[in-house]
Amino acid sequence: MMKRSVAMWLASSCFSAVAAQAQPQAQGGAAQTPPGAPAQGQAREQAGANAQDIVVTAEKRPQLLINVPQSVSVVSGQTLEAQHATNFQDYLKLVPGLQLNQSDPGEGRLIVRGINTGGVASVVSVYVDETPFGSSTALVNGGVLAADFDTFDLARIEVLRGPQGTLYGAISLGGVLRFVTNAPSFDRVIVRARAGLETVDGGDLGYNANLAVNIPLGKTLAFRASGSYRKDGGFIDSIGTVGGSPPFAPIGPSDIAKNINGDKVYGGRASLLFQPSDSASIRLTAIAQNLDANAPTLIEADPVTLRPLHGLSQSQFVPQFSDLKYRLYNGTGIFNLGFGTLTTSTSFAKQNQDRREDFTNLYSGYLQFLGFPPNNVFIPQQTNLDKFTQEARLSAQSKVVDWLVGGYYTHEKGAIIQDLIASQPGTLTQIADLQHVEVASKYREVAGFADATVHVTQQFDMQFGGRYSENKQSAAESAGGVTVISNHSREHVFTYSVAPKYKVNPNMTIYARVAKGFRPGGPNVVDPSAPATLQTYHSDTVTSYEAGVKAQTADHLFSVDAAAFHINWKDIQLFTQIGIYGVNINGSGAKSDGLELTATARPMPGLDLSLNGAYTNARLTADTPTDVGGRDGDQLPFTPKLSVALNGDYHWRLSSTARAHVGASLRHLSGQTAEYDPDFVAAYGRQRHVHPYSVVDLFVGVDFGRFDLEVYVKNLNNSHGVTSTLGPTTAGLQLYPGGAIGTGIIRSRTVGMTLGFNY
Repeated sequence: MMKRSVAMWLASSCFSAVAAQAQPQAQGGAAQTPPGAPAQGQAREQAGANAQDIVVTAEKRPQLLINVPQSVSVVSGQTLEAQHATNFQDYLKLVPGLQLNQSDPGEGRLIVRGINTGGVASVVSVYVDETPFGSSTALVNGGVLAADFDTFDLARIEVLRGPQGTLYGAISLGGVLRFVTNAPSFDRVIVRARAGLETVDGGDLGYNANLAVNIPLGKTLAFRASGSYRKDGGFIDSIGTVGGSPPFAPIGPSDIAKNINGDKVYGGRASLLFQPSDSASIRLTAIAQNLDANAPTLIEADPVTLRPLHGLSQSQFVPQFSDLKYRLYNGTGIFNLGFGTLTTSTSFAKQNQDRREDFTNLYSGYLQFLGFPPNNVFIPQQTNLDKFTQEARLSAQSKVVDWLVGGYYTHEKGAIIQDLIASQPGTLTQIADLQHVEVASKYREVAGFADATVHVTQQFDMQFGGRYSENKQSAAESAGGVTVISNHSREHVFTYSVAPKYKVNPNMTIYARVAKGFRPGGPNVVDPSAPATLQTYHSDTVTSYEAGVKAQTADHLFSVDAAAFHINWKDIQLFTQIGIYGVNINGSGAKSDGLELTATARPMPGLDLSLNGAYTNARLTADTPTDVGGRDGDQLPFTPKLSVALNGDYHWRLSSTARAHVGASLRHLSGQTAEYDPDFVAAYGRQRHVHPYSVVDLFVGVDFGRFDLEVYVKNLNNSHGVTSTLGPTTAGLQLYPGGAIGTGIIRSRTVGMTLGFNY
């Protein structure tokens, strides 16, 4: 990576896990069918499910959730819609222990069980059905570009806690988040539409519209499509703060503008399911989504206390934006061969970002000191990723053993194109292009994997899994069309999992699991004369030890899912500045210990309650290099030791044709450690502290059958919880006026209303 440029531093009730068992109506037939399944409901039949059970495909075959020997959380599509949960930030409260480090919409870092030290490579793999989406490397900013797909017309979201190195491979050492889309249905024509308005405290009006259609085209062919459009109003201002980095001259005031952080999200999905027989199906899917954001959802704060300096404001000298485009094309075939089932998935995905960042306060005064006229400074950047993936696997189940073997191949091409532009104040008219840099990269991985569950007795199973991967990478930096630096790397990695499971009775399972996962290393873009230790960095690995219990009453009115874990993280990847080079390096290690709990209850007809929480003690076990700023025992960034969510919903019948419901949720996060900052540690002897915060949501609605009306309030208490930190200095220059630090915050109080139509 090029740290030489600063831009690169850079339900009606809320149920998760077995919680959804308390609301079986949230799980429809389509929601339970895996992508490309031969028939609606077949996944439930294969898993031996009844109407109240939850079926997941987390282990790449249909299973009852209570029988999966690892920690998995499930949020149904109906719950997501009832909660108006359209993005990562909205459904954190539904998944215990899931955190988000974010300041820009569409630019988020997912954190599971505390596995996070910042940097530019992802630790959580995002899947859409059978397709891994996003970069496998640290060369295309995968760590901060976790794909935030719109949730309308989803079957469910599955969150698998890591590591998931056996079945999901690279970058799943923290876990996997799977978007499971609704498959086309042969049953009937379905039309669903929603439209809504909302307003954010102190900001602009927002609105949204969604449409989904399912059309049977005969006995062997069905089509499903959905589209969505959402505009989120801005609520952060630019207030004319005077900028300038001492010891250089002031550069004058920033823009004066209102509500500069609005965004738009729009796109759609289309899927065609062909089932020529009961033993074969082919599903073709295309997804397109655009996320156009203006300025980041970030305010300037005191660098010590992180309290806002000027209310909800930032200093914008040059208008900023981030435009993200997701494109995904997949073909999945499932074929019953008699002795087993062959599943093949072919995917091509694109993730492109155009963005402009304002660095006027950082560079302008320095440029004037060097003789430039008064100027603004900004960095336009393109980040492009093309990814081809092929996976094939063969599986079978019997009374003695369930087995699965498969092969995986991916080829990725990435590029980052960046300029450093000085412009005339208040315009984009260029004075000088101070730097133009392009970094092109390639990643290729080939892997083979196997998984087997041996049914030792009717109650006791042993599951074994293994995966062998080889990856090759190359990276080259060019300027003016001439390659000036190139490098490459190659790795071989073996990961495994072992999971004994004992089924006490049909409604209670206890399990243990030991698993290893990895994140690929790779080449650094450094001059050949740089030390050999900087030419490449190695993969980091986690080994997890987990034990848990899943239990429910026979009537499904009460359930509990609890897990305890210990994680050893070795050779942790870090991003830092060493001399003139911005590089990925390996640090020593970290540990994470914790407990997770989800409990649900239906104590009376119509009342659904749930509690989910996590205690996570994630900390370094040795000092990081000085330039990173972490010390032995420091809490890992943006991982609260305690996170808890209480959710409740009550629904009742108003008449023979109308039902009403009202619900609420409370999410609380304890104090956290901000991004590591060596200058702050040197000055204060500790890391920055992020204050605890809580968020309250309310919603109420009436369902008239064909039509439904909902009113909701998100963040009723108008919390401004901090989700990221940036700055305040680099190389002795200030990122923000007055030495402020930039802090990402959650969205202010939002009040909205939606009207739905169902046919």
